[in-house]
Amino acid sequence: MTQASPQTSTRTNAQRKYFGTDGIRGQANTEPMTATTALRVAQAAAFYFKRETHGHHRPKVVIGKDTRLSGYMLEQAMTSGFLSMGMDVTLVGPMPTPAIAQMTRSLRADLGVMISASHNPFQDNGIKLFGADGFKLSDEVELEIEKLIDGDLSQHLAGPEDIGRAKRVDEEGGRYVEFVKASFPKNRSLHGMKIVVDCANGAAYKVAPKVLWELGAQVIPLGVDPNGKNINRNCGATHTTAMQDAVMVHGADLGIALDGDADRLIMCDEKGCRIDGDQVMAAIATDWHEQGKLQRNGVVMTVMSNLGLERYLRTKNIDLIRTNVGDRYVLEKMRKDGFNVGGEQSGHFITLDYGTTGDGLMAALQVLATVQKAQKPASEVLNVFTPAPQILKNIRYSGANPLDTPQIKAYMDDMHKAIEGKGRLLVRKSGTEALIRVMAEGDDATYVEQMVDDICEKLAQ
Repeated sequence: MTQASPQTSTRTNAQRKYFGTDGIRGQANTEPMTATTALRVAQAAAFYFKRETHGHHRPKVVIGKDTRLSGYMLEQAMTSGFLSMGMDVTLVGPMPTPAIAQMTRSLRADLGVMISASHNPFQDNGIKLFGADGFKLSDEVELEIEKLIDGDLSQHLAGPEDIGRAKRVDEEGGRYVEFVKASFPKNRSLHGMKIVVDCANGAAYKVAPKVLWELGAQVIPLGVDPNGKNINRNCGATHTTAMQDAVMVHGADLGIALDGDADRLIMCDEKGCRIDGDQVMAAIATDWHEQGKLQRNGVVMTVMSNLGLERYLRTKNIDLIRTNVGDRYVLEKMRKDGFNVGGEQSGHFITLDYGTTGDGLMAALQVLATVQKAQKPASEVLNVFTPAPQILKNIRYSGANPLDTPQIKAYMDDMHKAIEGKGRLLVRKSGTEALIRVMAEGDDATYVEQMVDDICEKLAQ
């Protein structure tokens, strides 16, 4: 059985000034990613969450970041904002996004902050907020905070005796290392496996190689020399050639590539062949299904997932439930209907048995456990279905969204009618960049490619 949500967003983006599909994001030192706005975001969030505690305890926030140069500026600005509102701050430095979600819960903080623009280049940065439960904030809470950002908070500043305290801690990375290791089967190890891990010169550059080594693997680390400007540059989940080449050079069993904040995973097999997120999901879903761990006998993916995955899961009596593009929509569906495994073709994977948000390293451990259990090459274990021909291209634009023009809307209506019965077409604006993503899928590869090229040419005019 396959279910699909409408492809139009259910979020109230028209009312939004700051928050997008994954927090607040933009070019560093340009609105909204300025020190001034970051301070205001912190003050607004502090006021909201202090109000929610009803004064029962002294409120606390955990702040992490990736390795971008602008992280120093935004971290200090947000720290000042929280302190000025009487909130204590724990600074943990470069740490994966899922680590901040986990630490927010384990340290009993009222709020978690991750300063990162994920897979974007170093010039960009962003702010992601987590509640005390470790989950990203709801639309309703984000809208309440938005109202406060541009309001007058001066009357709510803490008195001189109530200003918050800040402390920087280094040992919290060990807490996340143990947390991730706990998701790996207790009766297995990675002994005898040689693994390439590309950390994208990002947030996981310390913890990812450590986790794999402590579980017994021989580790070849890449992308572990961040300089503030090389995050995601020709490395990591968005540029996997370095990982693939290293697997071949070192004769590794497989490769793992994370993005800048380590919430995304792309892998390759021992032949250096890239394995996309749909194949990874097939491996995880099959293994969990066989163990009886897969709740609701299904997985939640987005409309981008390949038709081949849907067909494969059907042979295993596993349901594929589709949502709009974006890991927040996947997570919302999982929590609402009781699923414990979900993800995106692009490499986001959520396993609610262990974590509250996408975790590339944790997902990699689930796949490694499957490969280790099978005692077969990764090329056999992680290529379980034949994908239907699918083409995805991006068109960058400036100014207004071209999809909003009447001419393009009419053209897209015609394209959807043309492919009906032959495949699927999805054209959407990226939630994090000024890009239009064009995807078409069907059994006729030539037809699919021609349609994508025609649409891209039309949008580029």
